[in-house]
Amino acid sequence: MSSVRKVTEDLYWVGANDKRLHLFENIHPIPRGVSYNSYLLMDEKTVLFDTVDWAGCREFLKNVKEVLNGADLDYLVVNHMEPDHAASVEEILIRYPNCQVISNEKAFMFMHQFGFDVEGRKDEVKEGDTRCFGKHTVTFVFAPMVHWPEAMVTFDTTNGVLFSADAFGSFGSLDGRLFADEVDFDRDWIDDARRYFCNIVGKYGPFVQYLLEKAKTVPIQMFCPLHGPVWRKDLGYYIDKHDKWSRYEPEEKGVLIAYASMYGNTEAAAQAMASTLCRKGMTNVAVYDVSNTHVSQLVAEAFKYSHIVLASVTYNLQIYPVMYDFLHHLKVLNFQKRTFGIIENGTWAIKSGTLMKEFVEKELKECLVLNSQVSVNSSANESNEPEFEALADALIASIGK
Repeated sequence: MSSVRKVTEDLYWVGANDKRLHLFENIHPIPRGVSYNSYLLMDEKTVLFDTVDWAGCREFLKNVKEVLNGADLDYLVVNHMEPDHAASVEEILIRYPNCQVISNEKAFMFMHQFGFDVEGRKDEVKEGDTRCFGKHTVTFVFAPMVHWPEAMVTFDTTNGVLFSADAFGSFGSLDGRLFADEVDFDRDWIDDARRYFCNIVGKYGPFVQYLLEKAKTVPIQMFCPLHGPVWRKDLGYYIDKHDKWSRYEPEEKGVLIAYASMYGNTEAAAQAMASTLCRKGMTNVAVYDVSNTHVSQLVAEAFKYSHIVLASVTYNLQIYPVMYDFLHHLKVLNFQKRTFGIIENGTWAIKSGTLMKEFVEKELKECLVLNSQVSVNSSANESNEPEFEALADALIASIGK
């Protein structure tokens, strides 16, 4: 028995699921685990597309052996050299000494840097090159900076399968359900897919746009990514999401309220802001405590919503550190094209509002800070009510444009 699944005629998923890993890339929490996808084509020549992380190597090797069923492995295509996909390359080469490695010049350079011995077994390809394996012919399309410089994707011109490397991927263990249409993706998976894209690939939106433009030139019937479900239906839904994310356009008109509070007073102000918005009819509101929410989730929510309210206490005459960290991540990930509202708090020196406004205007691209602002002295009271009302009205007016 194994976890192998047939993808389509001649093609099998032979990857592995990892539910023990707590932090993807040792930074992003993955409570639902992650999959390492590898695909095996059984044609006149047998072809393995990418490998898996060390954590899944045992299961992976068993799956490959089962599908080969005594046949030799002729080729290994390496689309992406990141260790969660390439760590098991040498294990494959040891077990299948006749196997040739198909990849590009930069990927082979990385293999050398990682200490892989592939000399005498290299088949180097360039953009647009093709290889025929019998019934199936593939072409290689370079996808630099999605999200490493050596990344490429492989398109099977026979059946329309795109082996998309880290593009179109998602956090989350597959748990037997290989295809996106076997799950309620919009309910159970889209948040993980967004968080995966925004934090792993988000910085490189223009490169994703370049890849999407290339994708329009070929008749893609299926996405086979290296993480997450395989897409064989409703590809337009997923392409639209990636188009928006990579253009830094919001998915939804709504308000993200991110607050940084020491003793609960700024939290109370954030909740008052949420209540004011909802009372006025804007109910698509999400409220997060930046101290208790991992920054990867905050980033993903920022990509989702059109408007963001930053509420921060002043700390050592600066922005509260966790709020600053959130803003820094947005800057690093090239975040842009949003409208911000500001709520500041302080007892003996209120500086956070000025500093957050300055950060957004100077460090983030094409972002607007509304003139209406709430300034709280220690804790909000009746005197702040006009400010809350004005900021809520300004947000709603901006959303309606």
